[in-house]
Amino acid sequence: MNQPDDSRLSDLKQWLSTVAPAFQLDLDTLEPASSDASFRRYFRVQGGDTSYVVMDAPPGHEDCRPFLQVGDKLRQVGVNVPSVHAQNLENGFLLLSDLGKHNYYHAIRQGMTDDKLQNLYRQAIFALVRVQHADATALPCYDEARLLAELELFPQWYVQKHCQSNLSDTEKGALEKIFGILAKDAARQPAILVHRDYHSPNLMLPESSSGAGPGVIDYQDALAGPITYDIASLVMDARTTWEEPQQLDWAVRYWQAARDANLPVHSDFAEFHRAYEWTSLQRNLRILGVFARLSHRDGKNHYLEHIPRVQAYVRQVAGRYGPFAPLLRLLDRLEGNQVSYGYTF
Repeated sequence: MNQPDDSRLSDLKQWLSTVAPAFQLDLDTLEPASSDASFRRYFRVQGGDTSYVVMDAPPGHEDCRPFLQVGDKLRQVGVNVPSVHAQNLENGFLLLSDLGKHNYYHAIRQGMTDDKLQNLYRQAIFALVRVQHADATALPCYDEARLLAELELFPQWYVQKHCQSNLSDTEKGALEKIFGILAKDAARQPAILVHRDYHSPNLMLPESSSGAGPGVIDYQDALAGPITYDIASLVMDARTTWEEPQQLDWAVRYWQAARDANLPVHSDFAEFHRAYEWTSLQRNLRILGVFARLSHRDGKNHYLEHIPRVQAYVRQVAGRYGPFAPLLRLLDRLEGNQVSYGYTF
């Protein structure tokens, strides 16, 4: 097994050997499951007739405690999250239940009927409503300062590093104003538990007979923040293109489900939709910076294939609201386009 850090793999196997008897683990079945944009990586291992997932989170870079704490919060409100069977926090190892090998992203890429797709996303919306009922009081705050800091990834990594361009003083001033508008608007929304990456790669296909809804993973970075953030993540998914009529349908379904569940969404759908779109713009500008950084700093170049989709989501929202016209002009310059736009206010 050729892994980038064999010393950690040896330590992981040694730890698993100490818990193997309790779970009938067959260490010869240990195999890579996946990795993500952080330093974490995952393995699968068989224990009798049961499959387990092992998380390897190097303590110098990752902390398993938020994963455990947020997982407890989500479990208490009925969200389908992995069970923790064994843990070694000192070394950053967790033995988790396996929620399956296939996520929403895999299923979408493989193709499915529209009926099945709509059913999956209805389940995801209802699961999100449960997520938003979780206790967020002890979580770090997704406040205006943090939202602004995230937006700086866009000029630093996307504009300067990826597009090899410098901003003029006028462009810098315009971006600063737009960033302030977006951060203030998101920060004044009602605060609930925000998963932060509630999208197709982090939703596991549910077992058809379980009724548990999609498996939800990768929630360790959860914060207390804007109520529209996670529905924006789901509907304007950086890895899957959804046209505007579909986006609107799912946004309406979420808004109604949230109202039915007494979540503090705006009573006026038009105002909710505007806030949700502005939140998506903040998120997608950040993602352009993150994906550029993952490629240019970390060598994870496959993230670049998603940039055109994220650009399209940014243009969709920026083209609808007058205050964001300077952002469109900047994108036109970076991409060498000349386009005419109409605006609504």
